[in-house]
Amino acid sequence: MGAVLKVLAGAACAFVLLAPLGALASSPTLTRADNRDGQDLSGTWHYSVDPYRDGLAGFHRGAPGAGHRRYDDVDVDALTRAKPTALYEYDMDRAATATLPQGWVGHDPSLRYYQGLMWYTRRFDTPALKPGQRAFLRFEAVNYTAKVFLNGKAVGEHEGGFTPFSIEVTDAIRASNNQLTVGVDSTPQADGVPPPVTDWENYGGITRPMRLVITPGTFIDEAWVRLGKDGKIAATVKLDGAQAANQEVHVRIAELGLDVAGKTDANGALTVSAAAPKSLVRWSPEKPKLYDVVVQTGDDKLTDRVGFRTIETRGRDILLNGKPIFLRGISVHEEEFGDNPARTITEAGARALLSEVKDGLHGNFVRLAHYPHSEVTTRLADEMGLLVWSEIPVYWLVDFGNPRTLKLARDMLADNIRRDRNRASIVMWSVANETPVEGPRNSFLYQLVDDVRALDDSRLVTAALLTERKTVDGHPLTSLNDPLADKLDVLAINTYNGWYGNDALDDVPNIAWKPTDKPMVFSEFGADALAGFSDPVLMRKFSEDFQKKYYEKTLAMAAKIPSLRGMSPWILKDFRSPRRQNPIYQQGWNRKGLVSPTGRRKPAFWVLQQFYKDKEAGK
Repeated sequence: MGAVLKVLAGAACAFVLLAPLGALASSPTLTRADNRDGQDLSGTWHYSVDPYRDGLAGFHRGAPGAGHRRYDDVDVDALTRAKPTALYEYDMDRAATATLPQGWVGHDPSLRYYQGLMWYTRRFDTPALKPGQRAFLRFEAVNYTAKVFLNGKAVGEHEGGFTPFSIEVTDAIRASNNQLTVGVDSTPQADGVPPPVTDWENYGGITRPMRLVITPGTFIDEAWVRLGKDGKIAATVKLDGAQAANQEVHVRIAELGLDVAGKTDANGALTVSAAAPKSLVRWSPEKPKLYDVVVQTGDDKLTDRVGFRTIETRGRDILLNGKPIFLRGISVHEEEFGDNPARTITEAGARALLSEVKDGLHGNFVRLAHYPHSEVTTRLADEMGLLVWSEIPVYWLVDFGNPRTLKLARDMLADNIRRDRNRASIVMWSVANETPVEGPRNSFLYQLVDDVRALDDSRLVTAALLTERKTVDGHPLTSLNDPLADKLDVLAINTYNGWYGNDALDDVPNIAWKPTDKPMVFSEFGADALAGFSDPVLMRKFSEDFQKKYYEKTLAMAAKIPSLRGMSPWILKDFRSPRRQNPIYQQGWNRKGLVSPTGRRKPAFWVLQQFYKDKEAGK
């Protein structure tokens, strides 16, 4: 392999060609598709419910074959005019319409608890492909499984509700009247990820944008640019296509005067690095500086906005750009606005959500629970200056002993990391939440931790763990007794003393914690409160008064833990959860939010805000 280095504007830098990254994707991932040629396929779609899954099987449950009206490329209206006596149960071109992306509860509130198959279809025109061009359908998220048909032909399928996927349709696309049909099945799977029982709303549907993407025959599939702990800016690039090997690739950051180049190996991969110029401004919550990065090879060019920073641990400290930091955070679910939210993630909605953290709470950190959130959110975190914990839905009781479940989790983890490796805001990858400590689980999560380190050695690895209480020398002591802790960089603990369990609120500040030799964060703590319900005398649970006192006592406990380096209480906003059915206080909502669905801040919000203001001031 050859290598070339050009230095612009007098910038001085050293150059080294590194070994290509292992475990790269074997099929195109299109990790950046929004700025490529093609067209947005969001907008008006027809939809039709299919509770018996009839569209996936024919009469007597055999293969449906050609002519099925759910997805076959046929004009049912024309056939009916030609033969008025014909019987057609389905006519997707005249079915009800909805605006996508959104969960189907947004089409019709009565569909909130529908778990099953839904069909979506739309028609679109597109210019004919030029010689050598390729076409892909890219979906940012479909919950939970998707079967995709184009012009009556099955072109691909995907499992997993929160990560993007791409399907090549070069041979199926045509210049006009394309019929795109997607069968979306939200039914939770016993061997799926997440498991059938969770503590959040499922939101079946096409919940994030989709695009038709046009690329050259050989294109840039992945481009990961970052600042290493060695002070060098490194770039890992993966090409896809027949001419991917031995191609010259340039990585340019004009503002820094960098133009680093090299040639791909036999697999179309390349990693190069150069010393970061002294003019580099490191990304931080106080100064979220982003640089325009251009990656180019042949006829293809990819652009991104990237921040450069380092994150590491030393003893009990978390170091951002070499300096200790306390993570002033909170957990969030994807936006839950209004009486009938439908997981429609807009830039305005995500900005409002993150502004509550950054400006409202004086936070610098957000835990995006319990699944990969929209790319809109992670890019805004880059722009606004919020550190991010990102995780996959290995949650509670997934089928840890099942190889298929492990493969699903590994694929989701890889897709999440590949999509967001360029986001400076993301400082931690989490592999699990509140999982039982036992043999198959341990092996399962060890593999995921190893995967993170193979795919991204520039960030920290964590998982939300549980603790146990023991009596030592006559005194209760809370400790972490989980073998996974030895594999993690940051020990994250979910604790609800004073809400669940037998602890009285007044006793919470005196709960003792066994010291840890690694940095610890409280990944969750919280108490439910129905906005507007006050009971200052009896201090009943679900009152805002109880929640306020709960925060006061829990923060007093936290202040006594010498290894605590951050927290992300549960949770910023109330969110829907079918498990939460208290007829007075919950009614299908988890009420642990510090903000109501209508945007009202509860009294505990101000308690946490003051705590973070004091931390910000160094008190």
